[in-house]
Amino acid sequence: MTTAGRLDDEDYPAITMGQAAELLGVQPAFLRSLDTGGVLHPARTGGGHRRYSRRQLRRAARLRELVDEGHPLAAAQRIAALEEELSLSDDRLRATAADLDRRTDERDTARADLDRRSGELAAAQHALETARGRIAELDRAPRPDRRPPVRARRDR
Repeated sequence: MTTAGRLDDEDYPAITMGQAAELLGVQPAFLRSLDTGGVLHPARTGGGHRRYSRRQLRRAARLRELVDEGHPLAAAQRIAALEEELSLSDDRLRATAADLDRRTDERDTARADLDRRSGELAAAQHALETARGRIAELDRAPRPDRRPPVRARRDR
């Protein structure tokens, strides 16, 4: 992955502890408590320094809001997890609805094509029956240039 690609990746741990604390307006101790409590699991550099992804920072910010509202950290963690599950479910629902719309459009297009082809088939069948009828009329009509069929003689 290129450097530019990593910067676009929400899960790439590019943000240091100090940067994260400053961006969130929290003390580094709050971020350490999230790591110690198993709430967030930042990546570690070779020297053991914590690195956070943008996704982790959004989660930490939401946890901070919930803690500031008076929720204990365990409850804030559960609320945030449920919100994330709900968001994922909403995303899946939207994707499923879009897929259903696409498939409905495909079905409607196929149905219209089938109706068109059925009409073409009915017209072709009618033309065929008309042609068969005309052939039968011609076969029955006497023609002056036509000799009657020769019948095989039976030996007596």
